[in-house]
Amino acid sequence: MDDVLARLADAGYLASTAVATTVFLADRLGKPLLVEGPAGVGKTELAKAVARVGAARLVRLQCYEGIDESRALYEWNHAKQLLRITAGRDEAWDDARTDIFSDEFLLTRPLLTAIRGDEPTVLLIDETDKADVEVEGLLLEVLSDFQVTVPELGTITATRRPFTVLTSNATRELSEALRRRCLFLHLDFPDAELERRIVRLRVPGLDDTLADSLVRVVGALRAMELRKAPSVAETIDWARTLLALGADTLDETVVRDSLGVILKHQDDIEKATRKLTLT
Repeated sequence: MDDVLARLADAGYLASTAVATTVFLADRLGKPLLVEGPAGVGKTELAKAVARVGAARLVRLQCYEGIDESRALYEWNHAKQLLRITAGRDEAWDDARTDIFSDEFLLTRPLLTAIRGDEPTVLLIDETDKADVEVEGLLLEVLSDFQVTVPELGTITATRRPFTVLTSNATRELSEALRRRCLFLHLDFPDAELERRIVRLRVPGLDDTLADSLVRVVGALRAMELRKAPSVAETIDWARTLLALGADTLDETVVRDSLGVILKHQDDIEKATRKLTLT
């Protein structure tokens, strides 16, 4: 675990022992890793760090409402197929069909791209909970045997399984069938000490005292009932903002003038302004 922790740190990701252990097991067992937790706690960054550690290609499927098989898996280049058919109009259909349903006319999307690759690959299926339930059926085939069936070409099986990370903000419950195929990791906002280390790593020019004050204020904001709590990425952005402003201390004026860096709703800013006490 020390080796995994060190490698992730070298890649710019400070992980807990639990995170390092789960990443290690997902790699050794060849299992997909489902990482769940609130937005902005480093789920996507973990996949990127694993790719950097393994010098692997990162293939990302960004999920959203309405995503379908053609956007996740593959589709045929219909315009190019039509041109090919038009160019060979005197050709028998059987000959044309064999040609147009070949690799030359296949547009691979992230899932098929990751499966067909023969180089080290990290497949990131980001914000899985935003996809429709029907997409999970597609993922079940992919994650069970790392193979995909293309009716015109047959079954394509991975020669080198990608390290697969699924992320979820838990906006909807994922199916038990999908969960069974994965190792599970829950990420929450880091404790104050870990977040201080993250800030110091990502913003090395920030004074240690100012970094401590910043993390303390962010912790106080997260304790409020806000529409959107500040993420770790926004903590880093705020640290860079303070550095750019040349701020020496985190006083009320600096906080008031820069709250828009970490809070993105006006009612959150107003609530924080009323409740936040700096000492």
